[in-house]
This record gives sequence, C-alpha cells and structure tokens, in this order.
Amino acid sequence: MLKIGIVGCGTIGTGICKAIDDGLIETEVYAIYDRNAENIERLLTSLVNLRPAVMEIEEMVKHIDLLVECASQGAVYEVVPAALHAGCDVMIMSVGAFADEKLFKTIYSIAKEMDCKIYLPSGAIAGLDGLKSAASEQIYSVTLTTQKPPAGLAGAPFVIQNNIDLEEIKSRTVIFEGTASEAVKGFPANVNVAATLSLAGIGFEKTKVRIVANPALCRNIHEITVEGSFGKLTSKVENVPSPTNPKSSFLASLSAIATLKRITDPLQVGT
Repeated sequence: MLKIGIVGCGTIGTGICKAIDDGLIETEVYAIYDRNAENIERLLTSLVNLRPAVMEIEEMVKHIDLLVECASQGAVYEVVPAALHAGCDVMIMSVGAFADEKLFKTIYSIAKEMDCKIYLPSGAIAGLDGLKSAASEQIYSVTLTTQKPPAGLAGAPFVIQNNIDLEEIKSRTVIFEGTASEAVKGFPANVNVAATLSLAGIGFEKTKVRIVANPALCRNIHEITVEGSFGKLTSKVENVPSPTNPKSSFLASLSAIATLKRITDPLQVGT
C-alpha cells in the first residue's frame, strides 16, 4: 500500500486525511507535519481510524513513497527537493511557487535524475485536459478570469501593497490584470490555478489573469478561455468556498483526493 506523508494540516491536508480515513482511497497516511501545532492537533482529533505519526520532513521522507505538499509556496522550496532527493514522488498543491523558473527547473531536474514523479492536481478549475491536448499544436492565448467575494482576497500581498480597502468595494471591481507570473506572486493563496494553467499551456508570461472582487458573490468563479489552432475552449466553474478557508475552493481539496485516487488506480481516464 502506498505510504504518504502530508505537509500542511490545514483545509486540504485535513480533507485528504479524512478521505483516506473514510476508506475512499487505498493509501496509508504514514506521517504528517505542520509548523502550527494547533493544526496538527485539530487534524488528529478529527480522525477515527488513522493514526499518522507527527514527523519532521528529514525523517518523514525516509519512510514514505509520496510526499503531499499542501502548505504554502514557501514550503515547496523547503520540502519538495528533500523528498525528491530521498526518492519520493511528490504532489504539489502550491503550484504558484513554480513562477520561479529556477525553482521549477531545479525540481524538474532532481525528479528526472531520481526517476520520481511530480503530480500537480487541477485544483479549482476544469478544462486542463483540453488545454493539454491543445498544447500539442499552437495555442494563441490563455486567459483566466477569477471572481471572488472581497473577503476571499484579504491578506493578499497585492492587496496590501496597493492599499486596497476590500470592505469599501460595493460592486464588481477588477483589482488586478496582468500575467500569471505576477498573479501568483500577488495572490499566492488565491490563484495557484493560474500556475497550473501556465504549466499545461503557454507559460507564465503569456498566460493572462484578471482578478475581480465581487461582493454579490458567495462562490469563487474561475473562467478560462483558450484559443489556438484547435479552435476555442471555454470553461467556467462556480466553486463553493471551503468551509474552513474562504480563500480556497472546496474543489481544490477534491482535486487532491482525485489525484491520489488516480495514482493508486489501474484505470486512467482522460488526457
């Protein structure tokens, strides 16, 4: 049975553990880690059948087959190279870290050298299968428009640096337009999906992102438009925010669970 270690015991890490605890995935959670002891305790008390060890990364990677990162972009720098060097596969949720091209090349190189796999779940969007297929030929443009309730954007570096008062936004307001590279740095907890799109398509500098604060919404909306030699693809997902983290969509947790199911399942469906 696949042994996994989970780094980050917040919304997504807890969702994965509960799915395994409920028997939805035939996987063993061998160990968990989080810098916040309260997150660890909250996760452990929510489990019925699982009893994972709490373990530092250096020790964890000696015992697991797959490390699941669901902590932060900063954690990708710290834990992913260590896991790969230890021969572990990795699943990364904080894909926005790969806007750092040097980091991406380093991690990709280590994975290739160690014959390891890097899994990037779809997150809170749909349509990646079509984009990946379309990328076999020429793609002209990829645009992501993300709409969220203002509270879901609170704390983003771009919002703080530009002194945007989210409480004063009373109608649909575009607060950011730029490249995916700029978006994932300015909104690291909100648009990791922009990074995933970039890696599947035409890169961080050519992928365009628009972020909208919309107080009329109670859901997070991601709209994707892709144009290329294949034709035109559009996708729209209206996501229910995670009950415990309004910055994240519930579908993001589900995509992590689905990826683990795919890794352990002999039947592979879709591109």
